[in-house]
Amino acid sequence: MLCPGCVSHGLPQAQRVRRLFAEEQVAVLGLHTVFEHHAAMTEVALEAFLHEYRIDFPVGVDAPSDAGPIPRTMAAYGMRGTPTLLLIDKQGRLRRQFFGQVEDLVLGAEIAVLLGEAG
Repeated sequence: MLCPGCVSHGLPQAQRVRRLFAEEQVAVLGLHTVFEHHAAMTEVALEAFLHEYRIDFPVGVDAPSDAGPIPRTMAAYGMRGTPTLLLIDKQGRLRRQFFGQVEDLVLGAEIAVLLGEAG
């Protein structure tokens, strides 16, 4: 919610992917990770944000860690910050991870490769 790259690039890109590919082909999921500004990043604030930005794909809330400020899923995937984009194949394997903005053509090519493998 407070990441400029997510708001200006990552979320609109995810919405484009959601519109361009059939749900049977590509699942788009968001992950709300709170690793700073905890007092401002409540679930109520997230619900308002998703409504205002018309986010139409599911968004999960990362669980806080007992070991430090980095939430569990973010730590498990070794995410360095936001925006981070993960591509997971139909077998559930992490195939690509991007930190920062990804050009639409690069993302489209990566998705096409995975779809080609899936048959």
